[in-house]
Amino acid sequence: MAATLLLGSCIKDEPLNAEADILSAAVHVDNPGELFYHVTDTERMVPSAETTITFTVKRKADVSALAPRFALTDGATIQPANGSVQDFSNGPVVYTVTSQDGAWTRRYEVAFEAVARMERDTVSYDFEHFELTSLGEGAAKYYAWKSENEDGTLGNDWATGNGGFSIAAWDKSPEEFPSVPEANGYDGYGVKLTTRSTGALGAMMNMRLAAGNLFYGDFDLENALMDPLHATRFGKPFDRKPLRFTGYYKYQPGKEFWDKTGHVLARPDSADVYAVFYRNHDDRGNAVTLDGENVKTSELIVAMADMGYVKPVDEWTEFDVTFAYSADIDLDVLSERGYSLALVFSSSKDGASFLGAPGSTLYIDKVKVICEKEDE
Repeated sequence: MAATLLLGSCIKDEPLNAEADILSAAVHVDNPGELFYHVTDTERMVPSAETTITFTVKRKADVSALAPRFALTDGATIQPANGSVQDFSNGPVVYTVTSQDGAWTRRYEVAFEAVARMERDTVSYDFEHFELTSLGEGAAKYYAWKSENEDGTLGNDWATGNGGFSIAAWDKSPEEFPSVPEANGYDGYGVKLTTRSTGALGAMMNMRLAAGNLFYGDFDLENALMDPLHATRFGKPFDRKPLRFTGYYKYQPGKEFWDKTGHVLARPDSADVYAVFYRNHDDRGNAVTLDGENVKTSELIVAMADMGYVKPVDEWTEFDVTFAYSADIDLDVLSERGYSLALVFSSSKDGASFLGAPGSTLYIDKVKVICEKEDE
C-alpha cells in the first residue's frame, strides 16, 4: 500500500513538458516527382537551433496548396494545425509551437524554395546523311545535308551556300561545289568545305569567290544574288544551355588571297569555326533570325564560342571552345525555345564579303555541343 501511494504521488507530481520544438517536417503528395527532384526532398530533420524550415522543389512547382506535417516535442501543439493545407506561393508560412505546459512558444517559418537543377547533356552532330538536290530540272546537282532528329527521323537543320553557287555553276559536277561530303572523315563521313571561283558570272557581279560553308540554319535562295549577306539565316531554336563546342577539323589555306576585284593581296586566308547562342525574339516580341550581317554583333546574342585563329593542320585535330556568356539565361524563355543556336563553318573567314583564297579547304567532323538542361 505504501509503495502504491508513493508511485501515485510521483505520477501526480511529474511536471508538464516545457519544450516547444519541431523535430522534423514532411510533405506527403500523391505524385512527389511532380514537385520534388528526389523523394528524400519531401522530409526535413530540424536541428534544435533552427527555426527556418525550407523544402527544395522544382522551379515550376505549384506550392499554393500543401499540407506539411510536423513531429513535435511531447505534448506540444502547433498553429496553423498540423497537416492543414496552406498557400506557400507568396512566401514562408509562420507556424507557432506551444509547449505542453503552455508556458513557452516558438515561432517557425516554413518555406518552399523553387530551384533549377541542371544536368549535363551532349548534343552530337554527325554528317552521315546527305543527298543530291538541285534548283530544278536540268539545273546542276549539289549536295545537301540532313540532320538526325531525336526520334531517328531526318530533318533539314543544316544549310550551305551550294544552292547559290549552282546559279553560276550550271556545268559543274556535285564534287566541284564548295561544300561536299568527305568519305575519309574522322569517323565515317565528314564535310569538305573549299573556297571556289564563281567564274565569269561571279566576276561580272564582283562575287568572284564562294567559300565552302556549312551552318545550322537556312539558306534563302531568293536573296542569294541580290542580298547575299541576308541569304544566310543562322540558327535553330534550342532548349538547352550550351557550355562547350567541340569537334574535329583539318585546314589548309589557298595560296593566293583575292579581293572582290580579283586582285591578289599579301595576306593569308583563314577559316571560320564558331557557335552563337541568341534570343530569337526582340523586345517587341518579333521573331528574329541572325544573318551574315549581324551574326557576331547582334544585341540579342547571349553567348559565343569562337575558335578564332584556325591553325592549318593536315591531320584530324580536335577543337574545344567554351561558350563565353554576356548575359544570364532565362530558364522560362529557354524552356519555351526562345533561344536559337547557330553553328557555322567556313573555309574563308571573309567569304561572306567575297574575300578569300581559292583552294582554301576546311574539313569538319564529329561536332558536339556540351550543354546543360533543366532536370525535370
